[in-house]
Amino acid sequence: MTVLVTGATGNIGRRVVDELIRLGGSDIGDIRALTANPAKAALPESVTAITGYLGKPETLPAALEGVERVYLAPFPATVGPTLEMLVQAGVQYVVALSGGAHWAEHAEAITASGLAHTQLGPGEFCENFAMWAPQIKTGTVRDVAPDHVESPVSMDDIARVAAHLLAGPQDAHLSAMYELTGPVALSRADIARQIGAGIGLSVEAQQCNRAEAEALLRPVMGDGARWYLDLFDGELEPQAANDNVELLTGTPAESIAQWAARNRSLFT
Repeated sequence: MTVLVTGATGNIGRRVVDELIRLGGSDIGDIRALTANPAKAALPESVTAITGYLGKPETLPAALEGVERVYLAPFPATVGPTLEMLVQAGVQYVVALSGGAHWAEHAEAITASGLAHTQLGPGEFCENFAMWAPQIKTGTVRDVAPDHVESPVSMDDIARVAAHLLAGPQDAHLSAMYELTGPVALSRADIARQIGAGIGLSVEAQQCNRAEAEALLRPVMGDGARWYLDLFDGELEPQAANDNVELLTGTPAESIAQWAARNRSLFT
C-alpha cells in the first residue's frame, strides 16, 4: 500500500509521517511525503519526498501515481481541484483534517467528492497555548474568555489518529467526522493552571478586554493574534471532552498538563 502525506513538512503532516513510520507493518509499502522543497524537507530516508504543493493542484498528478491512501491537509482555496485530482488518480481512501467553521468549505467539499474518506475535527490545539509562554513565566495569564470551556488536543494525538486510520482497515470509519479532544474539558483559566502544574509553576488567569489581549499576544503571534481573538466574538459554545483518540488508537489522549511537561522548554 502506498500512502501520500500532503503538507508533510507542516506541523501535523510531519507528525503523520513519523507516526506512519512508527506503525510500520507490511501493509504500508511506501510512504510518500508531498513537499514544495524536498531538498530542505529533512525527511527520514525511508520516506519518498515528492515535489508538490496543495496550493498548485497541477503539481499533484505525478505525486499521486500509484497512491492508494492520502492524508489531506486543509487547503480550502484549492480543495475542489485537488479532490478532482485524487478521483482521477484512483485514490481509494482519504483521511482529512477538517472541522471548525473556518474549514467548513473544505469539509463539505470532501463529503461531496465521492471519495471514500474519514474527516478529523480537532478541538483547539494544545500547541496554541505556547502563545501564553511570556505570561506563564510571570505566573499570570490575561485572557478574554477565562471561563470558556475547551478540551484541547495535541498535534501528536491528531497525527496518531490519522496514521492509525491510514494504516488500518477503513470500512468502520467511512464518511465519519471524528471530533478529537483531550481527555478532559477545562476552562481556559484551568488550562493556564494545568500548564503551570505540568512545568512546576503556580499560574492564575485574569479576564481582560480584547485590546489588552491583542497587545499581549501580538508579539508572539503577529497578525494571527487578531484572527485568533475573532474566534471569541459572540456567544461561545463549551466543548465537551470525548475518548475518540483512545478509541481510534488504543492509547488515551494526553492531558494539557502532560503536554506542557513534555514541552516545558516552550515555557521556561
